[in-house]
Amino acid sequence: MAGSKEIRSKIKSVENTRKITKAMEMVAASKMRKAQERMRAARPYGEKIRSVAANLSHANPDYKHAFLQKRAEIKSVGVILVTSDKGLCGGLNTNAMRLMVNKIKEWEAAGAKVQSTAIGNKGFGFLQRYGIPVVSHIIGLGDKPHLEKMIGPIKIQLDQFAEGKIDALHICYTRFINTMKQETVCEQLLPLTGEKLGAPDASWDYLYEPDAKSVLDELLVRYIEAVVYQAVAENIASEQSARMVAMKSASDNAKKVIGDLKLSYNKARQAAITKELSEIVGGAAAV
Repeated sequence: MAGSKEIRSKIKSVENTRKITKAMEMVAASKMRKAQERMRAARPYGEKIRSVAANLSHANPDYKHAFLQKRAEIKSVGVILVTSDKGLCGGLNTNAMRLMVNKIKEWEAAGAKVQSTAIGNKGFGFLQRYGIPVVSHIIGLGDKPHLEKMIGPIKIQLDQFAEGKIDALHICYTRFINTMKQETVCEQLLPLTGEKLGAPDASWDYLYEPDAKSVLDELLVRYIEAVVYQAVAENIASEQSARMVAMKSASDNAKKVIGDLKLSYNKARQAAITKELSEIVGGAAAV
């Protein structure tokens, strides 16, 4: 059994760790509420522009945008991986990376090459270690995503799709369900298909002003940006929720460890007292 001094040192160390995890839990809870508000505020715009894009995918304009054109054969795939910049959030990033690896294996088995864009430091490091070509990345987004910072890395993939260098574009992120549950998803961004967006209630064509090309070129890029922004907002809300749960679990475990160590300390202290009494009684008997 460890000595009393050693056990006291362990208790002090675990107590200090518990203070840190408790503080991180409270900070994550505060950030989680703000992230959820930001995510829910972005959802109405995302749903509306998704509805408009669904109608456009079923319409028959004179101008067919490159984002609406399906490729006969998928030879190259682009993927956007959304992760957090920091750790200590449970299996959030690991689950997203595992899903992406499974998807990459499917694409490579079908003979397609894969290139990636990383949003978040954890995903960027993972893609480099895994050996997947990274054409663009962005790290250090913080607790509040800014669309102007994400436009550049995303546009590289969009331009390559328009030029025919990649035949499909996907995004992997963690969707927020509730505080205790987050779902890892991988969605197809390009080409835009009616099946993916959902069929509109009724079919109709639009009147474009000034012309179909000007409207579609602007609208479909805005649609992709809105979807990516929503994915990042969902991932941040999931990150803070997962971190709060992970830190709460760590605090509870630290409390349990402290209880066990105090029990061991009391046992060691009682054993030392009993030993001293036995030595005193033995010495007195010998005299």
